Amino acid sequence: MPRAGFTNTKLDTVVIRGVNDDELADLIEFGKRVPAEVRFIEYMDVGGATRWSPDQVISRTQMLDVLERRYGRSEPVVETSTAPADRFRLPDGTVFGIIASTTAPFCADCDRSRLTADGLWYLCLYAMRGIDLRGPLRGGASNAQLKALVTGGWSARTDRGAEERLAMAGRSPLVQVGGLKRDPHLEMHTRGG
Repeated sequence: MPRAGFTNTKLDTVVIRGVNDDELADLIEFGKRVPAEVRFIEYMDVGGATRWSPDQVISRTQMLDVLERRYGRSEPVVETSTAPADRFRLPDGTVFGIIASTTAPFCADCDRSRLTADGLWYLCLYAMRGIDLRGPLRGGASNAQLKALVTGGWSARTDRGAEERLAMAGRSPLVQVGGLKRDPHLEMHTRGG
């Protein structure tokens, strides 16, 4: 990737039990060769087309245990950051990240949102409704009006989707397949997640 001019590349991968949970070390080794910082993401229950279930989630603790057996104990990287990943350093200096949004949500500190290709702005991956930005843009809204829409939307944000989901008993996918057929925006990949 350096030959192509890419620097500070991050390689995100969702870890799913029985699918790729046996490939964590392989991904770390690939990251070393490329070079890229690997980010492991806990499998999230957003959408429903994936047929998510809690037994498929590999937690941050489980990921660290797997990597410790291969590389030795990793140390947390202490830093001030708004990134969703907790970063760790292996004994050889390799840094990787884990986004533990399923078992250790960070909603209170989240500063992320998503804008769909058709102009809906979602303030949370778990949000059921987005704010239409395309309509005002195409309708000739002024910069001040657009700024007020975005600022007002973010200031009024109360989303705590991952925290609310963690507290649920009998957790299942956020939206079942039928609901996704009625509104495809409710699937994570349509939001860029």
